[in-house]
Amino acid sequence: MRALEVLRAANTIAAEDTRHSQRLLEAHGISAHLLALHEHNEQEGATRIIEMLGAGQHVALITDAGTPAISDPGARLVARVQEAGFPVLPIPGPCAAITALSASGLTAPHFHFVGFLPTKTSARKSALEALRGIEESILVFYEAPHRILECVEDLQAGFEPEREIVFARELTKLFEQIARMPLAQAMDWLKEDPNRQRGEFVLLIGPTPKASEISAEAQKILALLLEELPLKKAARLASEITGVPKNTLYDLGLGMKNDA
Repeated sequence: MRALEVLRAANTIAAEDTRHSQRLLEAHGISAHLLALHEHNEQEGATRIIEMLGAGQHVALITDAGTPAISDPGARLVARVQEAGFPVLPIPGPCAAITALSASGLTAPHFHFVGFLPTKTSARKSALEALRGIEESILVFYEAPHRILECVEDLQAGFEPEREIVFARELTKLFEQIARMPLAQAMDWLKEDPNRQRGEFVLLIGPTPKASEISAEAQKILALLLEELPLKKAARLASEITGVPKNTLYDLGLGMKNDA
């Protein structure tokens, strides 16, 4: 309700795509002037908006989906407006990252917002390699439909197969879908139904499982192997069978031997 009040009171509404925003405004009977402001004209648009503010007008900023300046246009505009001495008031609204986290079912003390990965394969792989050391946080990515397959392929190559991935697709829209699974199953899930590759994605990668979070089946396999093999070899074979990292199984096996 507050957002609608602000939009009704605005003289001008800066919008990422005026065609999308026009439908929203018409649905609520709002007739403010629309100004296109996107990644290609943000600096020019900021100059115009500062002139409007200087003339005593009120200007609102909205983006197509999500929150302005969070992997959306707006950060440069906010900085320019603040530098010009005008206040910027945030109106809470939908943010794809937080929306996905709240319905993911993943648990961790922290999350690390990555946003969009680089579009070039080599740069994307380098970015993912730099994230491998973040083990106790949920990693949050945005991805476009035409890159989802290659992105997930690189995620599978870069992270442990037993880490969980959540696909949060088309959040708050008609075809919203949220699905959680081991990362090893992600590509198969996407290819089972071409419709799963459509729409805007939030991808969440869960933290590396601790030894206490290893499935009962994997623990049983390791225990059986330990009855016949040295710890190092048992951990390696159990890792090949279950997909759980060898080092994680080695630590678990060490604890089993100490308990024994």
